[in-house]
Amino acid sequence: METGFASDETFTQESFWRWVRGRPWRDVHRYELIGGHIVMSPPASARHGAIGARLVARLARYVEANGLGLVFDSSAGFEFPSGDTLEPDVSFVSRERLAAVPRPIPDHCLRLTPELVVEVLSRGGARRDREEKRSIYARNGVLEYWIVDPAGARVEIYRLRAGALELQFVYETGGIVSSVLPGLAISVEELFDELA
Repeated sequence: METGFASDETFTQESFWRWVRGRPWRDVHRYELIGGHIVMSPPASARHGAIGARLVARLARYVEANGLGLVFDSSAGFEFPSGDTLEPDVSFVSRERLAAVPRPIPDHCLRLTPELVVEVLSRGGARRDREEKRSIYARNGVLEYWIVDPAGARVEIYRLRAGALELQFVYETGGIVSSVLPGLAISVEELFDELA
């Protein structure tokens, strides 16, 4: 199953935000606005969450130590210029990009495009991450996109070239190299150890 729910009705970012704010506080699902339609994903698995948490921890440590910007986890939403609103599993926004936009509205999604986005594949959302979201991220200027594949124990690195996120590297072992965060030291093995 690709999604738990997809709306027939179309929404703008503003009407989507009103709809999300009206959800019961106990609602643990993730909602994104893709092509004007609300798409709900069920909660992720423990393995998915562990990998995402490791990535956030490793990236945040590097980014903070070097004063580069901010790393966000999967609870942060981004309102993209294309009209889509997504919640990447992990994202990085540089200090310069943060300074170039108006201050965020409290309790609202960020209205900017992260330089780096990471999606951890899940059984139900792999096609959406590989196709729809990759296209949205490219259209909005994400510079680097990582697809982390727990089933294959590999990390695919896509980089923006001529308006498309093109596959540049596939890592199954060793250190991952990022053009957005040069000097980052993170290995494939540490993402997929026995706890993942």
